[in-house]
Amino acid sequence: MQLAEAILRVRDFIEAGGNVLLVIALVTFVMWTGMVERYWYLRTGFPREAKRIQQLWNARADHSSWAAHQVRRLLVSEAQLELTRGLSLIKTCIALCPLCGLLGTVTGMVEVFDVMAIAGSGNVRAMASGVSKATIPTMAGMVAALSGLILSVQIERFSKNETERVADHLTHAHE
Repeated sequence: MQLAEAILRVRDFIEAGGNVLLVIALVTFVMWTGMVERYWYLRTGFPREAKRIQQLWNARADHSSWAAHQVRRLLVSEAQLELTRGLSLIKTCIALCPLCGLLGTVTGMVEVFDVMAIAGSGNVRAMASGVSKATIPTMAGMVAALSGLILSVQIERFSKNETERVADHLTHAHE
């Protein structure tokens, strides 16, 4: 019973905000899927990758020549690429959310102007539907973007710190 009621409320919310909310929901889903994947990788997959990189470095006999420094740079770059993979998609989704909300604002205002052109400004009830279609997507886009921004900054900071940690471990090995 509660699930059916929740589904009805979501349907009513989408009707009040317009179809742009579906686009915002899709972009938000892609964004959060990317962030969960990155978080999961950083917590479970990257520690194994860091250990593999450390083992590759420790297996080398030479750690001080020009060639060794180039190998070290390569290993650190590979770690950085793995750590930051997918962040550009997440940032793109964060930027798209408010833009989709703005699209909803414009389409809602067009609906208000259509009602005003047909029925005049006396039909307040019909205009209210357009106003809600103008404001709800804006709010939804901003909330989605802010929620993604907070976690993406943390993921980016963690990736930077882990890259520096890998570089430090390779620098101090056998020196």
